Amino acid sequence: MSEVRAVFAPKGALSKSLPGFQPRPAQQAMAAAIAALEKPGAQLVVEAETGTGKTFAYLAPALLKGGKVILSTGTRNLQEQLFHRDLPRLREALAPRSVAALLKGRSNYLCIQRLEQNIRHPVDADELVLDQLQTVRDWANRSKSGDLSELTSLPEDAPVLPRVTSTIDNCLGRDCPHYEDCYLVKARKEALEADIVVVNHHLFCADLVLKDTGFGELIPAADLIVFDEAHQLPDIASQYFSDTVSTRQIVEWCRDVQLLYKTVVRDARSLSQIAEQLERGARDLRLCFPIDPERGNWRDALNKDDLSQSSTRLGELLSRARAICKQLLGRDKDLDNCYERLELIHKRWELLHNTAVTGYSYWYESTPRHVSMHRTPLSVAEPFGKQLAEQDARWVFTSATLTVNGSFDYFCERLGVSNKNTMILDSPFDFQKQAMLCLPRYLPEPHERSMPQALADIVRQIVAHNSGGTFVLFTSHRMLQLVAALVQDTLSRPVLIQGQTSKRELLNQFVEAGNGVLLGTSSFWEGVDVRGDALRCVMIDKLPFSSPDEPLLQARVEDAKLRGLDPFATIQIPQAVITMKQGAGRLVRDVTDRGVLIICDNRLVTRQYGATFLASLPAMKRTRSLQQALDFLHQAPPPESGDVSELGAAEEHPAQPVTSK
Repeated sequence: MSEVRAVFAPKGALSKSLPGFQPRPAQQAMAAAIAALEKPGAQLVVEAETGTGKTFAYLAPALLKGGKVILSTGTRNLQEQLFHRDLPRLREALAPRSVAALLKGRSNYLCIQRLEQNIRHPVDADELVLDQLQTVRDWANRSKSGDLSELTSLPEDAPVLPRVTSTIDNCLGRDCPHYEDCYLVKARKEALEADIVVVNHHLFCADLVLKDTGFGELIPAADLIVFDEAHQLPDIASQYFSDTVSTRQIVEWCRDVQLLYKTVVRDARSLSQIAEQLERGARDLRLCFPIDPERGNWRDALNKDDLSQSSTRLGELLSRARAICKQLLGRDKDLDNCYERLELIHKRWELLHNTAVTGYSYWYESTPRHVSMHRTPLSVAEPFGKQLAEQDARWVFTSATLTVNGSFDYFCERLGVSNKNTMILDSPFDFQKQAMLCLPRYLPEPHERSMPQALADIVRQIVAHNSGGTFVLFTSHRMLQLVAALVQDTLSRPVLIQGQTSKRELLNQFVEAGNGVLLGTSSFWEGVDVRGDALRCVMIDKLPFSSPDEPLLQARVEDAKLRGLDPFATIQIPQAVITMKQGAGRLVRDVTDRGVLIICDNRLVTRQYGATFLASLPAMKRTRSLQQALDFLHQAPPPESGDVSELGAAEEHPAQPVTSK
């Protein structure tokens, strides 16, 4: 432990090797607490507010302690930032001989087998897909890693990508003729041999649950596992403990079968016919839902006659396809794999229709082309907690937002994590001097028709007093669009609206403008880092309670009632507090930042639960006077002094705006 503290000392290893590094007590305390985790299975939960430098705080003991370390981040963007920027700096200073590896999910790597199949027989490929296939082929001849993030000439949602990547369902594993050259196999081999492996929560949970070939060998071998942005983990884990069937899965299965019919089982006309019928059945099911994407209760949806009939029909087609495919077993390895995929889809389909089983939320989500059905456990505390207990690793969970009113109970109970070993590390920022929280008087209630106009008026007043940039964060797309329509043609500065272009491009435009107004919803509440005058005001339209129509929330509320608990106090308030803390955290990102947080919801002062929200926010100056907040905003920012080097905060200082996925 003393060795770790010495690293962060004024004349320690980091100060000597990293120009501009400034030691921080909170950073030292967190690093020492991680170093003190000696017992296998030990757990530490740390809330480290913005500016404490938590990345270096967990990297230093990980590098000094030795052994196998897994670092899991909330998103792929943060994963790459950690691997390419923060980790190399510390590794060079503390453990230059240690080996690090970046491991992504299989959908990020080119599948040579599927690329060749689709080039030879591009089933149902239009001109766009054919052009993209050629682009992928040209790039594949040059790539050494097979990491599709290198292929910047294709959009993230390019239709060719599912055709040239594998899933756990369609991967042939060791039976693949390209197994020795497989990019995914090579990446996993590097990860197995590395001292430090950087993954993301989605990959960790997927492989933890599915025991996917290869990566599962890493977890038992790990001595230390760190989850950064751990507040995202409960919801991500829920996805991977769910049973899901999507029409996309079924359509892709049908296309793969049609490819096999044209190449290796040309006499199996019945297989091609059932694939055609099954694909049509999947598309018919999607047509039973509204055109606009939505989420809803699957139990309730099954009570509708048209959907019930389409669902029953699709189940019958799945059974027939399974029987036909079974008769062809042994003729081809790819076909055998297709049968196994169909078996799994069929089994999950039956589970999704046995809605009398309790303890699960049955829900659906539609996109413009597909619909997915889910059976999600109401709590992952038992299965995830079991995984924690079965591994000998030491576990660290950290984020800037884990507590509700100073308590870790909500986070720990959701994951089955022990809350005996916890830390709260306050931010080094002087919020009393740097920021002001305004709860404007005389606002309509959030549901009233006059609210959009009231919000638009506040936005105009902010712009009149703010020489820098403004974030306007909404809890719904509907309110965003209503306010956008009222302000976008009335402001004399750039107005950027979510959906106009990609999130990354919007942020780049916002930073370049320096005085822009960005209107966004949930994806802009976290994982966004804009410093200085480019962001001097964050406005939030209302408290971020989840929609009461959200099916998973409905199921959890009902379960809480059955257990004699108050669902509003135990589920809805804690969830909203965590989200609010994330949104508020966009404002002050540096010791030189200065700005105003405006929350336009009277319930913060008129409802008893408002005190819980206020107690969880940073200790800013507070006012009910909008004019006083505008005056604070209008004042010139203080001269830059006491600058905190990017090497002191590490993860808080990206070279450019960092976004979540």
